Amino acid sequence: MATWIWIVIAIGVLVVLVLIAFGAWRRRERQITQRREQAQELLQEAETRTRQAEERERIAEEHAQQARESRKVAAQAGVRADRIDPDRETPDR
Repeated sequence: MATWIWIVIAIGVLVVLVLIAFGAWRRRERQITQRREQAQELLQEAETRTRQAEERERIAEEHAQQARESRKVAAQAGVRADRIDPDRETPDR
């Protein structure tokens, strides 16, 4: 075979290898970009869930405080009712 044929074959092989490498590199870059986007979405979801949880905790604490205050008012009303109830036996009567 002539030398020029071997040169053409070598150049063809090199072109194919370069194209394969370039395709693999682009595929890898695409995967990296997709993973970055996915990570960003997960971070946003985590931040949203954290804010929602903090809001729920705040509301729960407000409700607990209101419940404590209601119990205190109820206890005071019970004490007054006991004091004024004529049928209730107390140590001072």
